[in-house]
Amino acid sequence: MDLDKFNEIVESVPDYGEFLTVDELNAGSEALADEHGHVEMFKAGVSTEGEEIHCLRIGDGPRNALLFGFPHPNEPIGSMTLEYLAGRLAEDDDLRETLGYTWHIIKCVDPDGARLNEGWFKEEFTPLTYALNYYRPPGKNQVEWTFPIDYKTLHFHSPLPETRALMKIIDDHRPEFLYNLHNAGFCGVYWYIGEPTPELYPRFHAIVREQGLPLHMGEPETPYIEKLDDAIFEMFGVEESYDFNERNSDVDPATIIQNGTSSHGYLRSVCDGFTLVCEMPYYYDERVTDNTPSEAMRREAVLDGIRRSEEDYEYLQPRFQEIAEEADRSSRLYATVSDYLENFEKRNAPRRRHAETTPDYEGKATVAQEFDSRVSTKFYSMLRMGMALRVADQSMAGGKTPKIHGIREEIHARLLEKNDVVAREAEIEVIPIQKLVRIQLGSGLMIAEYLKGR
Repeated sequence: MDLDKFNEIVESVPDYGEFLTVDELNAGSEALADEHGHVEMFKAGVSTEGEEIHCLRIGDGPRNALLFGFPHPNEPIGSMTLEYLAGRLAEDDDLRETLGYTWHIIKCVDPDGARLNEGWFKEEFTPLTYALNYYRPPGKNQVEWTFPIDYKTLHFHSPLPETRALMKIIDDHRPEFLYNLHNAGFCGVYWYIGEPTPELYPRFHAIVREQGLPLHMGEPETPYIEKLDDAIFEMFGVEESYDFNERNSDVDPATIIQNGTSSHGYLRSVCDGFTLVCEMPYYYDERVTDNTPSEAMRREAVLDGIRRSEEDYEYLQPRFQEIAEEADRSSRLYATVSDYLENFEKRNAPRRRHAETTPDYEGKATVAQEFDSRVSTKFYSMLRMGMALRVADQSMAGGKTPKIHGIREEIHARLLEKNDVVAREAEIEVIPIQKLVRIQLGSGLMIAEYLKGR
């Protein structure tokens, strides 16, 4: 694909004003299949709660690609990327022929979880709106992290129905290209890639600059991933998490992890496929890309973030115990908050030991690293409080219980305080969906072309 064509495709992304719901995504897929004879919509599987998972098959190239959105149900950016890409592939014969793939596109692989996030899809996209309507399951209930694995003492063979749908496509078609469309929250742009591709790193960086967004130069998402270049990391599976916990804990890592491996881990057990993840933020502060030294010591900044998470746990744990007495324990929100509280101490201990002992944290933190540890962490702590509030609301749905109502108002007040602190300490920029889609789309097109010559 020549540069002019690439730029035209990327720049033609619409100026989306809101995220699409599951029903809207399904309707778009149905319309595309009805309109184009070379587009097929089929049932890839059925969700945990019985909803059909739709997959589009577009093109008939010799290579197979599998792209899926909502790998976590609070991550809709990829669904918008797939909404645009599916339409473009259906309408652009030259693009399909040039790329040479048979495309398998699942706009929403977790419809049950996605529906629990739709409360913020159409609203003014503030951190508070996001936190009050946020849902994300624990690892053992995540589509992305319930692929089967046997590694040392970890034996996981309970994939979710949604995960089995992805496994079947991987087994049947052995995709050369797997694009797992994640997004993050309050950070810069960064990537995970299945194997080093140094010739593409400048182009990844350039497309972010062209959209006026920052690269993520703060602390990595997890402390054990391998950095390949600025904001570019090697893709990982559950094995790396196991080994990190084994090095930094005195307990069996399998009791800490409790979930399976990733789609990347499963793909590599089936074929020599390439995984791309392009993590996009909703919000950013310019400091996330500032590599100049700060006044803070890096170890102390990281430990500050860990201490804050410990304080949040100590605050929420006794209050949620009281909510739990009248909660619907079958609800997804209850499962997430209870899993977090029941496992916090043993999951936190390896992080703390690593932060206290690793030589990696010696010396000054960069501005980006200090911001991540001391400001961004406050944003993420809002999300668990928001889910606890939703559990309390469910408990009160049949009529207000005075005790639960009082606890609910107390947690809500603390959440508002945290929101005020984040607003004071950060210059929050809300990123237009169009820019996010352009970067995810452009990154995917680069890899799709690269793999043709691999």
